[in-house]
Amino acid sequence: MNTLILSPPIAFIIALLLALYLSYVLSKLAFQQKVRPKGQAKSYACGENIPDQMMEVDYSQFFPFAFYFTILHVVALMIATVPAVKAAALSIALIYIVGAIIGLLVLYRR
Repeated sequence: MNTLILSPPIAFIIALLLALYLSYVLSKLAFQQKVRPKGQAKSYACGENIPDQMMEVDYSQFFPFAFYFTILHVVALMIATVPAVKAAALSIALIYIVGAIIGLLVLYRR
C-alpha cells in the first residue's frame, strides 16, 4: 500500500488536492477590500498611461537574437558532449560548427 501512495501519479494528485485545500482555507483568511478603488482594473506601465486599444508589439529585433541564441547553444551543447577519442564524433561536431557559421552568416547578412 505504501508503494501505491508513493507512485508519481497518486503523489501528484495528493499534493494537488492538498494545495487546493490550503488555497481555499487561506483565501478565507486573506484581506479583501469592501470597495474596489477606481483605477484598480486599469493597466499600469510604470506610471505611463496605456491606450485602451490593442498595442502592436514589434518582434523584428527579437527573432534574430532568439535564433542566434539557439544556434550558438546547440553548437555549444554538441561540442561539449562529443567524445574526444572518436574521429567520427569530432567530424559531426565540425559539421555543426560549419552549419552554425553558415546559419549565422545567413541570419545577419546585409
